Formats: sequence, C-alpha cells, structure tokens
Amino acid sequence: MADYVLSCCSTADLSNEWYDVHDVGHLYFHLTVGEREYDDNIGVTISHKEMFDKMLAGESAKSSQVTLGEYMEYFDSILSQGKDLIHVCLSSGISGSYNSAMFAYEEMKQKYPDRKIYVIDSLCASSGFGLLMMYMVERRDAGMDIDELAKWAEEYKHNLHHWFFSTDLTFFIKGGRISKTAGAIGQVLNICPLMDVDQEGKLQVREKIRGKKNVIKKIVERMAEHATDGYEYSGKCIISSTDDEAAAQVKELIENKFPRISGEIVIYPIGGTISVHTGPGTVALFFMGDERV
Repeated sequence: MADYVLSCCSTADLSNEWYDVHDVGHLYFHLTVGEREYDDNIGVTISHKEMFDKMLAGESAKSSQVTLGEYMEYFDSILSQGKDLIHVCLSSGISGSYNSAMFAYEEMKQKYPDRKIYVIDSLCASSGFGLLMMYMVERRDAGMDIDELAKWAEEYKHNLHHWFFSTDLTFFIKGGRISKTAGAIGQVLNICPLMDVDQEGKLQVREKIRGKKNVIKKIVERMAEHATDGYEYSGKCIISSTDDEAAAQVKELIENKFPRISGEIVIYPIGGTISVHTGPGTVALFFMGDERV
C-alpha cells in the first residue's frame, strides 16, 4: 500500500463509490441553484433533472471552487498524520482552484517542511480529469512512489484527449458563451458545436456541425485520429454526458469501430460544476493519445 495520499477535486466527475473503492481523497466544488447551496457530489444532493428544471424555470445556477480555507484544512488533516500528499486540480484553464491549492501548498510546506507535497494542474476537466486519476491509481497501486507518480502525471496529462459536443445551446446562450444571435441561428440550423480541451487546458470550439447524427460520427472520427494506435486503441475510454441517449449512441459506435476496447467503455454523468454551464444535451469523450494542441 502506498505511503502517501492521492487526492483530487470532485470535478474529476467520477462516482463517490469509485473514490472510496480506490482510496482516493477528494474535495467538493460547490453549487448554488436558486437560493440553495449544494456540494458538487455527482447528483447525490441534487440531480441533473432537478437542477435543469430549476434553471429552465428561471432560477440562477452557478458553481464555486474549493476555497483556500478548505484546501488548507484538508491538506493539514493529511500532513499532520505524517503522510505525504499528491493532490490533482481541475484545469487552470477553466478554474482558479489550482491557484488556491498552490497558496495552501506554500503554507503547508512551511508548516511541514519534512513532508512531500505535490499539487498538480491536471489541465483536464470532467471525466478527462477522472481518466487521469484512473491512470494514476493504477501506477500508485503498482508501486510507483510519489515522486515518480507526480513526474508521470506532469508528462502524460497532455496526452489525455477531451472532445465534447452539445445538441442543446440553451444554457450556452443564457450564460453568454454564445451570443443570442449566433445561438438562435445555430438552433434553427441544428448546429452542434464540436469542442475540445487544448494544451493549455482551455475549451476550444473546433467545428460547427449540423445534426446529432453527424456530430456523433465526427467525435468518433476524432478519436480514431488522435488515439494511440488509432482504431487499434486498447487504452481506457470514458464518456460523460447530460444526454443518456446520445452517450449510448457514441458508446455503441466506438465499440463497433474500436474492437480492442469493446465492453470496456465507462459512462459517467457530467458533474454539476460543468453542467451548470453546458446544460442538457452535452456528451464528452475521453481517451489517451498524441499530445493535445
């Protein structure tokens, strides 16, 4: 068993059961929907349907990151037991949580100078972040020490691909990420933006594709283009979504096209932190491949 603690934030969009089974510590981001506050705990305290119903009814919804105080308290609770720590954060390209964690790191290094502490900017989001954690758990469990694991994560995080599409632009428009005019045109033309997370951990629109069927085909083509060994890819693959039907269609197409991973694809719901911004109709695909650009 490793002599250090591996942990992350809830924005890795894995299940609470997964964290428990694999002995991975985690801190919750926070959601405010209407007048109520919730932990972003993957639908335990508020389901996607309830949240989206409230949003469509006009209630405000926003997310907030783990605070500096929460990081300080959490890090201290581990280090005070004489344990070392490697904590992985949501991409700095979309959140300030890494900066808060680094402030806590500096304080803890002064308080516990003999402990090893690593804080890693994943440059990943949602279950792409989760996929990084899965690979790290495998290496931890195989005996990789904390220094080697931190080095591995820094090197290979750039190879975790994130491809997203959305068939519903409602909340992209409401949140101002797409103008009302562009959104109205997109909805009339049935445009489904195909996006990815770039080398800096930022979300980029790569293509504007008409129709769900076409964007599902295109996202699988992108996997063939970038995945290690193309259609012979045999690594891990995760789909996360707020659209169960579309996610199932993506999974089926991948299983037909990539025979070496058939039956191994996992589907997770997108967590609240991401889905308050995307709304329903979003599907994301994650896999290991060449370096992102």
